Amino acid sequence: MKRIFAVFILVCASLYATIAFAKTRSGIVTLEVDLSSQEQGKESKLWIPYPVSDRNQTVGDIKVSGDFASSGVHTDKTHGTPSLYAEWPKEARSRKLTFSFAVERQEVSQRNLPTSEPNWNPADYAEYLKPTSLGPIDGEVKKLADRITRDKKTVLEKAKAIYDWTCENTYRDPNTKGCGKGDVCALLQKPGGKCTDISSVFITLCRAAGVPAREVFSVRLGKKPEEDITTWQHCWAEFFLPGYGWVSADPADVRKAMLVEKLELNDPKTREYRDYFWGGIDPYRVVIASGRDVVLNPPQAGAPLNTFGYPYAEIGGKPLDFYDPKGFAYKIMYREK
Repeated sequence: MKRIFAVFILVCASLYATIAFAKTRSGIVTLEVDLSSQEQGKESKLWIPYPVSDRNQTVGDIKVSGDFASSGVHTDKTHGTPSLYAEWPKEARSRKLTFSFAVERQEVSQRNLPTSEPNWNPADYAEYLKPTSLGPIDGEVKKLADRITRDKKTVLEKAKAIYDWTCENTYRDPNTKGCGKGDVCALLQKPGGKCTDISSVFITLCRAAGVPAREVFSVRLGKKPEEDITTWQHCWAEFFLPGYGWVSADPADVRKAMLVEKLELNDPKTREYRDYFWGGIDPYRVVIASGRDVVLNPPQAGAPLNTFGYPYAEIGGKPLDFYDPKGFAYKIMYREK
């Protein structure tokens, strides 16, 4: 375990050695899925997060190949997250798919946010103010949110107070499986986890305080010319600032940088990270999905997905463990463009 943790530190150190990130990052991301070793004689279904272009990233040169019987691109009805769907009949012995795309990702830098707040209607953002299955906004969560935001009047003031509290009261736990579940009640008892955990704390407290907030799911892009990024999923948060729009906040990467560089809260470098990731996002990530408690399209047989940051597959209606890429099996590679 000590050796694995040491490797983890060395890999992450290159990303957090400086916050002077490049302004853009371009490359080819290739996902290879092979379900052939799964149980035979069962219908197989696969859903893959399908990235699209937005104001901060350009996605193109999309290629899909494989021996599937049918495929298509669909969006879920609640969050509008696109997914690539493919299926194989029960007679199929080989079940393979390759999905690749080119991406150019921009650094996000949202500075000098407006402090005056125009009138706005929370009903317009009801989807981003409601609880999720693992993120209640009443009870102890509501009490904590009210305590953190006491005397704060505007959305910006409340969001910043919650961001500061999250940076100061959570920690990165490298032993957490995947990106974490984001079980907020459990996290308030033991506030250690990874990106989904820490982001969920921020988002749930924001919603409990009346601040619209949401998750953004991504895969990190490599810094080397070619890298295996199979387990490089990452999640951060956005809150809605009236009169401005959605603002990025990534307290999880603050805590990750602190772990990697062995920083204390009062370290000047920690302050740099806290300032950077409040409205700032580095370009070494491609957005692939959003939303919690996701019902896919076509709908999966299993329960709603807590998150959709990984490939999801069902064999005979039974879901595979997407946290186990070797057993699933899938592999994600990045190649510099």
